[in-house]
Amino acid sequence: MTHLTLQAVTKRFNSAYAVDHVDLSVPDGKLICFLGPSGCGKTTLLRMIAGLETPSSGIVNFAGRDITHVPANQRDFGMVFQSLALFPHMTVAQNIAYPLRLRKTAKVTQSQRVTALLELIQLPHMANRPVTQLSGGQRQRVAIARAIASSPKLLLLDEPLSALDAKLREAMQVEIRLLQQRLGITTIMVTHDQREAMTMADEIVVMEKGRIAQVGKPLDIYRDPVSEFVADFIGLGNILPVTYDGVGGVSLPGGQQIVVTPPARAPASASEIRLLIRPEDVCVRIGSGAADQNQNRLSGTVSFIRDVGASLEATIECAGFTLTAATTPRETPGLMLGMPVLAELPPHACKLIAARAAH
Repeated sequence: MTHLTLQAVTKRFNSAYAVDHVDLSVPDGKLICFLGPSGCGKTTLLRMIAGLETPSSGIVNFAGRDITHVPANQRDFGMVFQSLALFPHMTVAQNIAYPLRLRKTAKVTQSQRVTALLELIQLPHMANRPVTQLSGGQRQRVAIARAIASSPKLLLLDEPLSALDAKLREAMQVEIRLLQQRLGITTIMVTHDQREAMTMADEIVVMEKGRIAQVGKPLDIYRDPVSEFVADFIGLGNILPVTYDGVGGVSLPGGQQIVVTPPARAPASASEIRLLIRPEDVCVRIGSGAADQNQNRLSGTVSFIRDVGASLEATIECAGFTLTAATTPRETPGLMLGMPVLAELPPHACKLIAARAAH
């Protein structure tokens, strides 16, 4: 069953489109990430779902009911803002109880619910502590507990982890995901961090200039992006201009022919095409040798190495273009700057995608 559907939802500010005719179905019990660069419309779309913005046109439908013009406080949704918006003059327990007080829930029920939520977020000993005395991660958990206190049907998260340092942010990604799975609550989260989206989401909605560029499972989007924009935004990728010969073959800027499996066919809507291969799919062999187009074997020289201990990232200068390869010290022992190498591009890992539209 699909709980939330958006039909041609549009938001204009004067003549500018912040969100442009978005159609989307959000399945029950899943965590969906709206992912995209700043200004792509993801927060505006979330705010229209929350009822904090009114669409210029289109329909927001929830559980079979049109809620496009229903006020935010009547939607029964929980929301965590980027700033968290906790009340600094209240204790942890008072912050969590706040939405229950607004609903005039019985005090005994309030107390029971707050106790249960403090256990859920693993802060039972912090009930009477002012929120100003909490760490960033603890405040984050309190904000989520407050958002789910009234058992909302939908949880909305607007870049809730952006203020945290890198290590805490990664720990909170796992915590929020486990909490969401335990509760089974449908959740929509806005982020501009593709690693965060890949870690947390059941489905990712990639947005570009107010429109949906692609929707899918994280690995599907990573492995089979529909365009250069999506490929470039999700993970690292070698995106190379290629010439299509019209009969299933492509050639790189240096003239090398590349074999693609299954045989290449140009994206139907593209006037220009690109070849995508992820760095971890590029095989590096130390030593010089003849380039072999049947094996997609290209000769090059190592121009830069980023060594982070467990992994290596090598930049390889080839004829007419540059490749990035991800490897390990065990796979390529002795790899050094200036060293001649052969880079192999496995045919099954080479994807053709539509080039980014010129602006």
